[in-house]
Order: sequence, then structure tokens, then C-alpha cells
Amino acid sequence: MSKWRILVTGGTGQVGTELLRCRWPSNIELIAPSRQELDLSDCDRIEQFIAAGHFSAVINSGAYTAVDQAESDILTAWKVNALAPAVIAAATKKTGTPIVHVSTDYVFDGAKKEPYTEDDPIAPLGVYGASKEAGEQGVRTGNDRHVIVRTAWVFSPHGTNFVKTMLRLGAERELIRVVDDQFGCPTAASDVALAIMTILIRVLEDSSACLGTYHYVSSGQATWYDLAEELFRRRVALGHSVPKLEAIKTSEYPTPARRPINSRLSTDKLLRDFAVHPRDWREALHETLTACNTLRG
Repeated sequence: MSKWRILVTGGTGQVGTELLRCRWPSNIELIAPSRQELDLSDCDRIEQFIAAGHFSAVINSGAYTAVDQAESDILTAWKVNALAPAVIAAATKKTGTPIVHVSTDYVFDGAKKEPYTEDDPIAPLGVYGASKEAGEQGVRTGNDRHVIVRTAWVFSPHGTNFVKTMLRLGAERELIRVVDDQFGCPTAASDVALAIMTILIRVLEDSSACLGTYHYVSSGQATWYDLAEELFRRRVALGHSVPKLEAIKTSEYPTPARRPINSRLSTDKLLRDFAVHPRDWREALHETLTACNTLRG
């Protein structure tokens, strides 16, 4: 059985953390360097690290994800989200190594009324989306052996995300105002990680495996208000007190970065090529809330 060494960037992020928690086959070793060991804003270091690492594949789950902060911290966002993926792609091409790159719904403007497919035109609304779109282009043009996985509305017990923010605010406030006119597919980071694992193992085992751009999100749709409502409904069922929720429009909650009104992504292509079946977001949310309670306890 072949032994595979897989480099995982962004190992402390939501998806990266879950990638390290997955039950990988025994012949696979994951290498997840710290930021001190591999800073994605240091292009020379990226190239050197990959050249010396003898990796079988690279999963680039590292990113600058502070969407609002990116509007003023433009240079750092573009270094990490655009230039770093291009350097990783170029370095992996030299070694004949496949790359799986994690991207986002923010490459779209949200104007479409139906879920976005992989072939829909891209039109990012801000610095974060534009830098991620540029990173996609860097991967596509830099290494033919690539898979780009776009996801959206990611939550987990780790890092910073909407679910954890609601839990914190729920313990501090009696009323929370939540946007109810943005639509998406809430998605557990653990499910994104499992999808990536499935894809990468297929690519490593089968030289004829499909490559290109794919979408992975949980099944079902929600607004941010729907997600908060379901979260606190489950909290009530567990005997917790919860705040009152008030639905508001995006215009009532201005932010430095514009958000897509529609972030729904179609996963039909991923199902067809890799037989990955997304589960309902409510099931994933319940699992995450259980994990959050365990971590708090």
C-alpha cells in the first residue's frame, strides 16, 4: 500500500481543524505546520517548504477570512487569499503534486435567484471575495491537477463563526437582531472536511479521477435568522434560557463588506462525480451544538 504525506495549510482554522480530526486511512500522514513554520504571506517560504516536503498532495484550507477587516487590510488579504494559492499551485506543479483548494460563495454577487452552479459567472462584491476569486485563478492556471471546493456559511465548535457568536450573544443579551433576507446553506466544517477527504483519496488512488471546481454545502437552505431560530430552539429543548430574536433586513445591519443576498450553492456536480451526499444542515447544527456543550463542560 502506498504511503501518502499530505500537507494541510490552515490547520488551526475551522476546516483545517476538522481535517486533522478525520479518520484518514492508515497509509496517510497529515502534516499541518503552524503559522510560525509556514506563513502564507511569505511566498518564498511556501515554495521552499513544498519543495523540501516530499508531499503526495496539498490541501490549502488556509485563508484570510475576516471579511469586513479585509476591506481595509487589502494587502494582507490578497497575499494570503490570492498570491499564496498561486505560489502553492506553481510549487506543486513542479513536484507533480495535486492540490485541493478551499474557496467560498463570496466569489458570487448573490443576484441569482437559484442556487449557484460551478459554471455561473463570478462577480465578487468586496475585497475578500475578489481575493478568493484571484486565488482560484492562481490554482487553475498554476497546476492542472487541482480541485477547488467552494463552500459557504461554515460553522463548527472552533474558531469564529455565526453559531458561536449567537451562543455568546445569547448568554449576554435579552434581544438579538438577526438578518432575515440573506439566503444560504449552513454547513458544518466537519462535513466539508469529510468531503475533501473523499475527493482527495479518490484523486490519489485514481489517476482518471475528475478534477476542477466543485461546490460543497449542506442540504437545505436558511436565512441567518432561520439558523439562529433553529439554534435557540434546540437550546430551549435542552433546558436553557434563550434571548428573543428580531428579524431585520440587511440594510438595517450595515457592514464594511457587502454580503451576497443569495449564497446557495448547487452540489449536483459533486454528487455526480464523487458520490458525496450532503446531510441536512439541521442535523449538522445539532451535532455542533452538542460538541460546543461538551467543550464548555
